[in-house]
Amino acid sequence: MKTAAPITPADAADAARLVAFGLQPKLQPSRDQEYGELLRRYREDPPFARLADAVASGLGLVVLEVSPRAGMAVTAAEDSVFAVRMGDYARRTAADSTDRFLHGLAHLAVAALAFPRPEDLADDGYIGRVSVNGVDAFVRQACRKLEERAEESGENTDPATDAPGLEAAWRIWARRSSTGATKDTRRLASSTTGIVAKAVAFLTDSGFLQRTGDDGGGTYRTTARYQLQVRDMAGTAAMAELLDLGVVAVTDGSASLVPPMDEDAGELVADAGLPFHS
Repeated sequence: MKTAAPITPADAADAARLVAFGLQPKLQPSRDQEYGELLRRYREDPPFARLADAVASGLGLVVLEVSPRAGMAVTAAEDSVFAVRMGDYARRTAADSTDRFLHGLAHLAVAALAFPRPEDLADDGYIGRVSVNGVDAFVRQACRKLEERAEESGENTDPATDAPGLEAAWRIWARRSSTGATKDTRRLASSTTGIVAKAVAFLTDSGFLQRTGDDGGGTYRTTARYQLQVRDMAGTAAMAELLDLGVVAVTDGSASLVPPMDEDAGELVADAGLPFHS
């Protein structure tokens, strides 16, 4: 019986190097020879793969996928020093707790629009496309539907502005100006399209989206890493609450992200640039 070769400090260094590559989301394996070689070693050398996984785990990282298309795609566990918490992210641009809810809602809406059907989220070759104006239009569409449902059931349709929870955030979004303007006509950061623009800029800097143009307030395409991240987030508490609101529908019990639509609806949402129905 062949004995496995002992792990050497060089092996540990290579495993850590691979994890370090994974923490550079914009780096593409096809453009870095060392990265590509370490990925091949991971796939062909099981002991090395286990070592790299252990290094990632020790850093509080979860390995989502290791492949030529995504590289070493990792996400930070909640207690990891690499975790970017939504509150921390939003505080960079907003001190108001309500705005922090809206920033979180923008991220959920981008994910839902990027992968509108279960098969899109499951298909490794699928590329989602979103625009800033399209995300805002989608959220406002959801706000209208929630308002209609609340009126039909006789529920309070005007909660306090500082009420906690995603449901309040949807309604506050509807009240907020879509663009606003400064004296020199720049879009206000506190407007809803300003909040979406901040979200997609963050996702682009993180290697999850790639900017493709300026139409619709800015257009973007998804990367393999973002698809993996959305798959991972589909079961989170925030996404579960979003699903419970009925803004997206689960058709197969797997928490896939699907926009609500009536089978006989045919009118496209204005400015969405995507097959979403009002």
